[in-house]
Amino acid sequence: MESTRIDRVIITGASSGLGFDIARRFLELGAHVIINARDEAKLGRAREALGALASRAIPVAGPVGDPETARRIADAARAQLGGADVLVNNAGIFGVKPFLEFSVAELDAFYTTNVRGTFLLTQAIVPLMIEGGGGSVINIGTVLVEQPDARLPASAAMASKGGVQALTRSLSVELAPHRIRVNAIAPGIIQTPLIGEAGASLAGLALLRRVGDPRDISDAALYLARAGFVTGAVLDVDGGYAHGR
Repeated sequence: MESTRIDRVIITGASSGLGFDIARRFLELGAHVIINARDEAKLGRAREALGALASRAIPVAGPVGDPETARRIADAARAQLGGADVLVNNAGIFGVKPFLEFSVAELDAFYTTNVRGTFLLTQAIVPLMIEGGGGSVINIGTVLVEQPDARLPASAAMASKGGVQALTRSLSVELAPHRIRVNAIAPGIIQTPLIGEAGASLAGLALLRRVGDPRDISDAALYLARAGFVTGAVLDVDGGYAHGR
């Protein structure tokens, strides 16, 4: 059985919601974690909320779609962690609107954060993983890519998240010779600040008749980080939403 390291972790979009919970879970296991978010003040508050765990949390603020942010995260990983074992590309934006109402600016924003951000940071971190003999890249997609819902029109966001899931599969092939596994999590409806009060009304979309908890996603992230024989997978974490369609 192949051993996997999860000591040196990078998580984007870590100031709230899924990213914050994923960061907390890795920290609880003793990992050192670089946490990233666009808003430096919000990232600082998130680090404070980690309490004693914050001693192993290294904040690097900046938008993931900016190449400079990717460079600074990679530099911090090399200088402060000595490399990288796990990268969780969690930062992302989502929006619901009829197709004909999406603007070019909105389409560009989805692409910049969701696709370009995932691409650039992975490109910056992969050399560190190669030097270390392997690693795990975990991207965050959405179950709506494969199972769209007329009640949630999100064509612009889906165009970008579909790109993330396609990139996942492509990189899993290209990076396998370097012992780098690339997988994605496709969440269903998860109770986060992004969903807000609307979450309860969406519980019926899942076979399990509940909205997901951020812990459901962090459980999946921990599994994929350790699963040495899993690559190229898009793991639905949706309470049965896709199977019940």
